[in-house]
Amino acid sequence: MNYTIRQVAEKMGVTVPTLRYYDKEGLLPFVDKKPNGTRVFKDEDFQGLAIITCMKNSGTPIKDIKRYMDLCAEGDRTLQKRLEIFLERKEAVQKQMEELNKIMETINHKIWYYETAIEAGTEEIHKQNKENEKEDENIKNVCSRMNEF
Repeated sequence: MNYTIRQVAEKMGVTVPTLRYYDKEGLLPFVDKKPNGTRVFKDEDFQGLAIITCMKNSGTPIKDIKRYMDLCAEGDRTLQKRLEIFLERKEAVQKQMEELNKIMETINHKIWYYETAIEAGTEEIHKQNKENEKEDENIKNVCSRMNEF
């Protein structure tokens, strides 16, 4: 089945100008064109578009996506280079996930902080908890020193 650029944009969740930009940048060499220049997308084109979208969503620069697409066009002799691109991307995404997990920890802490304060009717509860934690720490220190004797 053939699809218009608008139909593909809707199916992929991108804009028509984005697809035109990808084509201009050489990311869509697999897309056929009519003699008048109109792009004609086929079912099998969605796989390539999905890879481009995945790479873009993971933060891959357009020039690197282009390099990948060029390597694909060169065939099997570039398999190792293509693997290396995805290994590098995997490492970058793992770092992003670690950073996002740290951000999520902070967000969850602040949610707990405010829910607890709202339930108590004041933020003072957290100041009291900090004082209690300091007191508990002092007791632990004294007890551990006593165990030294």
